[in-house]
Amino acid sequence: MTPQPNPEAGAAVKAADRDHVFHSWSAQELIDPLAVAGAEGSYFWDYDGRRYLDFSSGLVYTNIGYQHPKVVTAIQEQAARMTTFAPAFAIEARSEAARLIAERTPGDLDKIFFTNGGADAVEHAIRMARLHTGRPKVLSAYRSYHGGTQQAVNITGDPRRWASDSGTAGVVHFWAPYLYRSRFYAETEEQECARALEHLETTIAFEGPSTVAAIILETIPGTAGIMVPPPGYLAGVRELCDKYGIVFVLDEVMAGFGRTGEWFAADLFDVTPDLLTFAKGVNSGYVPLGGVAISGAIAETFGKRPYPGGLTYSGHPLACAAAVATINVMAEEGVVENAARLGASVVGPELRELAARHPSVGEVRGVGMFWALELVRNRQTREPLVPYNAAGEANAPMAAFAAAAKGGGLWPFVNMNRTHVVPPCTVTEAELKDGLAVLDAALSVADEYTR
Repeated sequence: MTPQPNPEAGAAVKAADRDHVFHSWSAQELIDPLAVAGAEGSYFWDYDGRRYLDFSSGLVYTNIGYQHPKVVTAIQEQAARMTTFAPAFAIEARSEAARLIAERTPGDLDKIFFTNGGADAVEHAIRMARLHTGRPKVLSAYRSYHGGTQQAVNITGDPRRWASDSGTAGVVHFWAPYLYRSRFYAETEEQECARALEHLETTIAFEGPSTVAAIILETIPGTAGIMVPPPGYLAGVRELCDKYGIVFVLDEVMAGFGRTGEWFAADLFDVTPDLLTFAKGVNSGYVPLGGVAISGAIAETFGKRPYPGGLTYSGHPLACAAAVATINVMAEEGVVENAARLGASVVGPELRELAARHPSVGEVRGVGMFWALELVRNRQTREPLVPYNAAGEANAPMAAFAAAAKGGGLWPFVNMNRTHVVPPCTVTEAELKDGLAVLDAALSVADEYTR
């Protein structure tokens, strides 16, 4: 679709937004949201006709791109047939979505509890774990994000937790592996893995194993920096959970449904959790949907004992119809394979070439369509390009980098001192190369702040 400029309409949309919309994670008077007129495939555009290649996939959820015609049609057909129905009934779209998801989850995660998104999926996974074990505590990693609702944000390890941290949520944070900024003075992946596992087991011991209901980890942390865990780490966590009777929860809200070049990132590590949360890519965010995939043992806990939780819109027919269509599109069009192939043959190699040319790039890491560049002021000291949780003038170098990318027609995903390369999993090689060329130019701006 060719964008048609209509600045008057854009001004009206912007004015109504500023008058009435309260935006998340924002100081309302300090933001200037872009008014978006349309989107298709890997692109979106504004009312002035400027088009952007979306290297953020919205919030890392448009895995099949914008406006896929088969999914749009499925939503329209479901709306014509049955727009909504209560969750206590068996509905075709809901049953089929659950079946297709269960076919792809690892191990025996064959029961699906539907939610409206990722945060409430985490809420319910933690509730299930606590009820299953009869224990109160949850262990979660620093450098993590699990959602904005009360329990999920307390489990989260990044600064967005601070304002809502009750200190009584039964959450204990620990350090997960991250070799580039190792908390364990490790020099190799093997050392980082072994020492991170030792630290986790020590944390369990000092908290009291009989008090710990669950350990929750993003299989590959997303917003926190796309730190792919070293070989053996997730298997080691699985062993610790088995040893101490702890429920192992993997958060695949961002990493799931093709983002890593596998249906689920857990498949990269040959590990099966007890509970797996999902959302985002399950239907590319076309209609809000999330859920928890549940193991046989935990499902059995609630076989004759009611599960005390639910949502009015659990398994909403429109959302489930979108999920069915999305999963079928991904299978028919080789979307997961496309993410794996282009991640290995284009994104990884070209990002490493960029790193060799730009002193602001400290590390490249990722897999599939899930990559991060860690930007630094100094490669030797690894000083971040901006301080942790920087804002205002302290964040100027990253703001300048992002502005340069947008000026070149690339919409980046920027968080703290990182830029993430997370385009739709349907992206083409030509689109990737166009976007990486803009990224190359924008990194020259970041280079100006190095020393």
